[in-house]
Amino acid sequence: MIAPVLICLDKFRGCLTAAEASAAVAVGVTAAGGRAMTMPVADGGEGTLAALAGAGYRLVHADVSGPTGRPLRAAFAVRGTRAVIEMAQASGLDVLPGRPAPLVADSHGTGELIRAALDHGCLDIVLAVGGSATTDGGAGLLRALGAVITDARGVPVGPGGAALTTAAHLDLSTLDFRLRLARVTLVSDVDNPLCGPSGAAAVFGPQKGASPRDVEVLERGLRQFASVVTAATGRDVSSAPGAGAAGGTGFAALAALGARRVSGASFVLGELGVAEAMRDASLVVVGEGRFDEQSLHGKAPVGVASLARRYGVPVAVVAGDVRLSAERLREIGVVGAWSLLDRAGSLDVAIGRAPALLAEIGRELAGVVARGGAA
Repeated sequence: MIAPVLICLDKFRGCLTAAEASAAVAVGVTAAGGRAMTMPVADGGEGTLAALAGAGYRLVHADVSGPTGRPLRAAFAVRGTRAVIEMAQASGLDVLPGRPAPLVADSHGTGELIRAALDHGCLDIVLAVGGSATTDGGAGLLRALGAVITDARGVPVGPGGAALTTAAHLDLSTLDFRLRLARVTLVSDVDNPLCGPSGAAAVFGPQKGASPRDVEVLERGLRQFASVVTAATGRDVSSAPGAGAAGGTGFAALAALGARRVSGASFVLGELGVAEAMRDASLVVVGEGRFDEQSLHGKAPVGVASLARRYGVPVAVVAGDVRLSAERLREIGVVGAWSLLDRAGSLDVAIGRAPALLAEIGRELAGVVARGGAA
C-alpha cells in the first residue's frame, strides 16, 4: 500500500484556515487515488488552538475584555492541567472592533484568560503570543492578574502603551497567588528585545497601525515601564530574546511571571506529533499564504520541512504565493513548489478559487507520489 501524503499547511491568511487549506489538498490527493493524512499546523499565533484540537485538547470559553476594552468571548485549550492561551483570541488584531488602536490597545483580556485557566485548575500555563494588537509591555496582562501600576501620584495608569509613559510604580505583591505554583511557558519565535531599533515599538508597531510619532510614544512608554518593572523585580530582562514579542507581552511574562521561552513552531509540532506521523509518509506538504524569506525564520511550515529532511521524506510546498528561488527551496529539502497565484493569474482569482485550486494541486501531488517523489 502506498504511504500517505502528510499535509501540514498553516493558514492562508484572509482566505482559508489551516484546516480548510489542508482538507482541500487532501480532497485532490484522494480523488487521484492517493492516501492523505491532514495535520494542520500553526506557529503560536492565530490558529494555534485550532491546530491543538487535533492533539487531544478541548476548548474552554471565557468572557474577557478585547484589546480596546469591548467584551468578547474567547477560548483557551486544555489538556490535563495544561492550558494553552492564544493571545490573538483576546488581544489580537483580528478581534479589534474597528480600526487599529496602537496607543491604547491593551493585553488585559489575555491576563483574564490566564486567570480563567487558573480557575479551571490549570497550573501549566502556555502563553502563545503571536498576532497581538498591543504594544503595552504586557501591563494589561499583569493588571488582570492582580498587579497594580501607578503614576508618581499613586493614580492607576490607564490601558495601552501610551499610558506607560507616566508609570512610576509596580506592585506585584497583589498578583494572583496561584501563579507562585504555576509554570508559565512563553511560546514565541520572535527574539526581539523590548526596546530600541529592533524592539517591539519600532519593528512591530507599524504593523499594528502605529505612525512614526506613535512609535516614539510607545517606545518611551516601554522604556519607562521597563525601568519600573526592573525596580520591582530586581532584574532587567528587557534585552532578553523574546522580550519584544507581542508588543512586550513577552517582557512581562519573562520578568514578572518567571516564564521560560520556547519556539512556537517547535511547541505546536511536538504537541501534534508531527515527527511520529512523518515516519509513515511518502510526501510531506507544507505551506501558508505567502512562502518567503520570513517563512524561513521559525515558521511552522519550515519546521515541518526540517523534520521531513531528518526522516528522509520529500517535501512539497503549496502556498498562495511562493517568493523563494528554486535554489533556496532545495536547501530546505523541497522537491517542488505550487503557487495559487501563479496558477490563477491574479490575487482575486486565487482567493476566490482557492479550495478548487488546492484540490487540483492535490491531484498533481498524488502523481508526484506515484512517480516516486520527483516533481
